[in-house]
Amino acid sequence: MQVFKFGGASVKDAEGVKNMVRVLQEVGYKNTLVVVSAMGKTTNALEEVVKNYFHSKKTLQSSIQEVKKYHNGILLDLFENEQHIVYKKVAQLFQELTDFFGRNKSPDYNFVYDQAVSFGELISTTIISEYLNEIGLRNTWIDVREFIKTDNFYRYAKVNWDVTQANISKGLKKNVLNITQGFLGSDANNFTTTLGREGSDYTAAIFAYCLNASSVTIWKDVEGVLNADPRYFENAKLLQSISYREAIELAFYGASVIHPKTLQPLQRKEIPLFVKSFMNPKNKGTVVQKGQGIEPHVPCFIVKKNLVLISLSSLDFSYIVEENISDIFKLLHHKKMKVDVIQNSAISFSVCVDDLYNSLETLLKELKSKFKVNYHEGVSLYTIRHYNDVAINQLENGKEVLLKQLTPETVQIVTK
Repeated sequence: MQVFKFGGASVKDAEGVKNMVRVLQEVGYKNTLVVVSAMGKTTNALEEVVKNYFHSKKTLQSSIQEVKKYHNGILLDLFENEQHIVYKKVAQLFQELTDFFGRNKSPDYNFVYDQAVSFGELISTTIISEYLNEIGLRNTWIDVREFIKTDNFYRYAKVNWDVTQANISKGLKKNVLNITQGFLGSDANNFTTTLGREGSDYTAAIFAYCLNASSVTIWKDVEGVLNADPRYFENAKLLQSISYREAIELAFYGASVIHPKTLQPLQRKEIPLFVKSFMNPKNKGTVVQKGQGIEPHVPCFIVKKNLVLISLSSLDFSYIVEENISDIFKLLHHKKMKVDVIQNSAISFSVCVDDLYNSLETLLKELKSKFKVNYHEGVSLYTIRHYNDVAINQLENGKEVLLKQLTPETVQIVTK
């Protein structure tokens, strides 16, 4: 089998869905599993719905209606017959979302988030599956939550590989076109879980691993993997080939084109990953596979914004040693902080973190009981793989450098 993944940008409207059909027809869809994200910015809109549920009940229904209106517009553009079964199916999903908020008793934001935001993928795949059937591309809609099983770490769930492998091996028909959701799984109690933002790429890799797929293709609005995000850097260049090792390094440092967890399962079975443009599906794009480094060999720039740089020093000028560092990392783990950079000396320790769960205030309070604490919010972390002096100088120009760390292949710079 081959596994395709289409992101939200590729199916943001009716024309996008029709273009997805063109891609399938041009490159072939025999024995194919298609993983689809929520349409356009639906995940963002549903995150707003969740916020309203907790903080602004009076605007909850209107925010749900905005999401419904957006999808109804796409439905009307795709299906002329307003009596088509798809209208009933989509309306039923929105009713399930509304009913969930009415009966929910859990105060856990992360639990509620996963149950609600998941409707973006359930709705998008329902619409796409029905449209493909309507135009003669027969397919099977499958609920990914019946296949990918996880723990209950809501919003960043960990896959139970043994159960997932068994589910996919015995439950998925391999000789048909399958349509399923990215980003989602379910826990042992069948509550919906999510795999982290941009987790649809990871979903594709999970299925590919369990199916021993021939390849995975991620269809994007760019020609492939670039050496820099064109939103932040000029003159970005297409990387034609990347080794698994190099791609994992880039993903680890925050390259947004490939989800950090996507590559490990593919590497274990040497399944090639293609990143291609959904506007130019016959172009070669980028291939990630077993090999050496990157081609062409150029500096690769990565930026992560809105991070927090925390600098600690001992209250009595004693050394910060293994025991202190262990305590710090236990606290960071407990607060679910994503650590991006660490740097330490004899009496100081600095860490740049992503406050994914809004735990900064309580983290700082606990740290201040043991250390002298300085911190900067809203910092940017720049990483350059295969750097040179020109690349570093261009990056630092006009910025206040708060932290800088170099290894033979990588430089990381935190700026304000």
